Amino acid sequence: MTVKRCVWVDDASVLYRTYHDKEWGVPVYDDRHLFEMLILEGAQAGLSWYTILKKRENYRRLFDHFDAEKIVRYNEKKVAALLADAGIVRNRLKVNATIVNARSFLALRDEGYRFSDYLWQFVGGEPTINRWETLADIPVSTPESVAMSKALKKRGFKFVGPTICYAFMQAVGMVNDHTMDCFRHAEVNGLIKGS
Repeated sequence: MTVKRCVWVDDASVLYRTYHDKEWGVPVYDDRHLFEMLILEGAQAGLSWYTILKKRENYRRLFDHFDAEKIVRYNEKKVAALLADAGIVRNRLKVNATIVNARSFLALRDEGYRFSDYLWQFVGGEPTINRWETLADIPVSTPESVAMSKALKKRGFKFVGPTICYAFMQAVGMVNDHTMDCFRHAEVNGLIKGS
């Protein structure tokens, strides 16, 4: 029996298919995982998500499993080592943004915020269940992603434009943007409290 998926999934790639089938759109509330996904979505800017997926384990290893306490202590020697490693996207602005974002992440925590609570407020604390018929129906940004982008930028975060924020929101299940004909639309809805 053929399984119907969102049309953006490359059926030839087990990695991409597995990401779609198991992770994309599933609500995430863990602070470190949310931080990781925000960094990876920023790293993806101008590239394909598949490129980042292939490098994700390298990112985890090289960025201390996205431990912000460690990342804020990175010095020029560490940055140079990161930029020399082909296991990640070797872009100085993106690498430096990870360090800046770690500082902003910790500043939020020091102000008493859970990163999860701070981010989920932009969708009222609950995932938005969309009912898109086709990929063409799905927006690249929304008023919620624009608001998230503005708030994060105000707090010093980098690589958090409205489109990046919306891709992030899709990835971590703040919105269910599986198309209606995709088998995951109903499955992800089943994971959402009260649906």
